[in-house]
Amino acid sequence: MELNEIIKPENLVYTKPKLLNDNPMHYCPGCSHGVIHKLIAEVVADMGMEDKTIGISPVGCAVFAYNYIDVDWVEAAHGRAPAIATAIKRLSPSKMVFTYQGDGDLAAIGTAETIHAANRGENIVIIFVNNAIYGMTGGQMAPTTLVGMKTSTCPYGRDVALNGYPLKIGNLLAQLDGTCYVTRQSVETAAAVRKAKKSLRKAFENSMAGKGTSVVEFVSTCSSGWKMTPEKANKWLEDNMFPFYPLGDLKNVE
Repeated sequence: MELNEIIKPENLVYTKPKLLNDNPMHYCPGCSHGVIHKLIAEVVADMGMEDKTIGISPVGCAVFAYNYIDVDWVEAAHGRAPAIATAIKRLSPSKMVFTYQGDGDLAAIGTAETIHAANRGENIVIIFVNNAIYGMTGGQMAPTTLVGMKTSTCPYGRDVALNGYPLKIGNLLAQLDGTCYVTRQSVETAAAVRKAKKSLRKAFENSMAGKGTSVVEFVSTCSSGWKMTPEKANKWLEDNMFPFYPLGDLKNVE
C-alpha cells in the first residue's frame, strides 16, 4: 500500500470521533470529562443517531459541552436537567435524550429532579460524573465527598458527625422501579474506557427501546479540586474512590 493510501483517515487505527468539534476543551489536564465526551460522540455516531440526539447540560464543569459534541443541546438551570429531559423526551419520543451532570448538580441541588424522573421511568439516559467534589466553583464538599476527604469547605476532612455520610446516588437510583439500568464505570485506563463505552451504548439503546431510565455513573478524578497531578489523582481514585464506589452494574433489567 502506498504511503498516501496508508494515511487516509479510513485506514488509520484511530481517529478523532467525527462528532467531536475542533474547539479546544477548557477542562483541566487529566480531567475525565474529555474522555467521557469522546465516548458519547463515538456511541452516538455508531448508532447513527447524530440528528436525533439531544443532550441537556446544566451548571457545572461541563456547562460548555455544546462546544465539543456536535449534537443538539439544551442548557438547564442548576440541577434541573432531568426535568428538561423529561419534557423533551415526552414531546419527541423518537429523540435520544440524555443529561450530562456532575455530582454537585445531580446529587445536591438536583436530587429531587433526579429521583423523581428515575422513579417515573422516563426513557432518558442520565450520565453522572462523580468526582466527589465541586470542581467548577472552588473545590467545595459535595454530597459524594468521602469521609475524611479534605475540601475547601471541610479543610480538616469530611466529618460524619458534622457533614453526614457520602451519598451513593447510584445505589439509591438502582432501588427505584423506574430504572432499568444503573451502572458505575470509570475511564482511568484503556480497559475501563472500553467497558464504559459498552455501558453507554446499552443505556442509549434502552432509552430508545422504552425500557425506562438508564443511569451511567462515572467515578472520576478532579486533579485541580483534589490538588494532585493527573497521575497521582488516578492512583488516589483507585485507592480511595473505588473501594467506596465499586465499579460494575448495580441494576440490569433485560
